Amino acid sequence: MQIISGTETRKKLLEKYKEIISKNNLKISLVIIQVGDNEASNTYIRNKLKYTKEVGIKSKLMKLDESITEEELINIIKKLNRSKTTGVILQSPLPSHIDFTKCARLIKDSKDVDGFSTNNLFGIRDNNEQIIPCTVKGILKLFEEYNIDLVGKNIVVIGRSNIVGRPLADALINRNATVTLCHSKTKNLEEYTKNADIVISAVGRPNLINKDMVKKDFIGIDVGINIVDGKLVGDFNKDVEEKASYLTPVPGGVGPMTVAMIIDNLIILKEKEGR
Repeated sequence: MQIISGTETRKKLLEKYKEIISKNNLKISLVIIQVGDNEASNTYIRNKLKYTKEVGIKSKLMKLDESITEEELINIIKKLNRSKTTGVILQSPLPSHIDFTKCARLIKDSKDVDGFSTNNLFGIRDNNEQIIPCTVKGILKLFEEYNIDLVGKNIVVIGRSNIVGRPLADALINRNATVTLCHSKTKNLEEYTKNADIVISAVGRPNLINKDMVKKDFIGIDVGINIVDGKLVGDFNKDVEEKASYLTPVPGGVGPMTVAMIIDNLIILKEKEGR
């Protein structure tokens, strides 16, 4: 079994991005909007600020009090849409009185680093990809890095969120894979996973997939994030290693790629400014 290392791939990509930004003298800027003080969000934001600055991107955090109204947040987003900043990220989760999807989709396409705008999401569905959501793009980059051919592959994606599952299924279809999208209401999940060449789980349920649910030499992409006994684990049971030909670890697999793809998307957005 070969481990698919997002950590090692990110390291290589960051060196590449740093060179591109320096060589082309790209003046890239990023604003991250955070509402409240969610601890998990704080960790993600620290990584985003760290790695973007490492490659030469001017990034800053706009931290807002959790009592802010949805209307006030929308006005801030509209102001940033008119600014010269290259990209804007709205960090989730938001307080319960604010609709994340509504607000995130107000970020205009030309500044939509996360790829959550309606046009960017439907662009994938129409096989007209512009900005792809970062986790989805990170998975695709890992397939490229490890020379995993997707053409004709039977792929099961578990999880139907608009952030990962649905756009990932569309992107895989664009690459000529045969995709089955499963979710929490799917009955007899193992009937689908047993025949899959590639299983991608983005559910957030530990031990969801075990060795009896997969075939020999399958490829496993674990997007799940779970805390069990104080440790970070994914959706795959450890016993799947007996059957996997390739497998992403948790941590160190898909997670590191998400931050790298923020930089990838920012470079694309910056290049589009000059067109």
